[in-house]
Amino acid sequence: MYLKSYKELIVWQKSIQLVKEIFILTEKLPKSEIYGLVSQMRRAAVSIPSNIAEGYGRRSAKEYAQFYSISYGSALELETQLIVCMELNFISPGELVKGQALLEEVLKMLNSMLSKMKNNYTLEASR
Repeated sequence: MYLKSYKELIVWQKSIQLVKEIFILTEKLPKSEIYGLVSQMRRAAVSIPSNIAEGYGRRSAKEYAQFYSISYGSALELETQLIVCMELNFISPGELVKGQALLEEVLKMLNSMLSKMKNNYTLEASR
């Protein structure tokens, strides 16, 4: 199946939803965190779909996988920042339900795609 655009990728679509949720959540953080956690969380969230899109535009599978790997790393960074927010009582666990669910879904999709790419690359390299 050929995709005309990265915008057709479910993982990209879900990560855009995640960005919107993170922007909503970070509005609840203390104003003193505008240049700290708020900025870091928003950058990490935006990095996820941005790197998926950039990877899609690359011409080699190796480069594509590298950008998916960067997206995965950004998602883990965001996960850590959400934990910090909870630990500091900036956001209640109930407020994080939707964001955490989206993040978990995106992480699973990225992990799955990276595994498939690694397997395909290994198969091609062994030929």
